[in-house]
Amino acid sequence: MSTSYVAYHPEQQHLLPPALQDCLPPGHLSYFISDTVDSLNLSAFHARYATGGSRNQPLHPAMMVKVLVYAYATGVFSSRKIARRLHED
Repeated sequence: MSTSYVAYHPEQQHLLPPALQDCLPPGHLSYFISDTVDSLNLSAFHARYATGGSRNQPLHPAMMVKVLVYAYATGVFSSRKIARRLHED
């Protein structure tokens, strides 16, 4: 049974909000983090969900790791503050 995640397409162009590349300058920390996490072996995260079972559809592990690494790199450690920053920023 293949794992089914909530759709995750970081390069997707949206009408609102605009594309990430339109909001961030070249060389922004988030590009470095994204490239670094994309090069990591996240198979342990994928294996956790490979067995299937009844559960809500999980978010993609690469996206979650990118969010956590960016939050920690910018000095935000509280999960509530991270959630607030995801909504506001």
